Amino acid sequence: MTPSQELFRKWEDREAREIRRETADWDFIRRRPPRVRVALMYFIERGDRYVAAKIVSLAVDEFNKVRMRAKMPVVV
Repeated sequence: MTPSQELFRKWEDREAREIRRETADWDFIRRRPPRVRVALMYFIERGDRYVAAKIVSLAVDEFNKVRMRAKMPVVV
């Protein structure tokens, strides 16, 4: 990967993280049990549904339901 491609990828990651942070329903997230809250925070920071679902011991589709209730988009 060239330096400019790496820089672009980092910029994309940062933009996606900001979008997830801004759109998240923070009141909903704060009211969740600790493991769910940690999984949602992990998703905000990394955007990885699979690892976030593992953190909370849910199937990915079940985690997606929680993520949608928290109003967090999947940024592609």
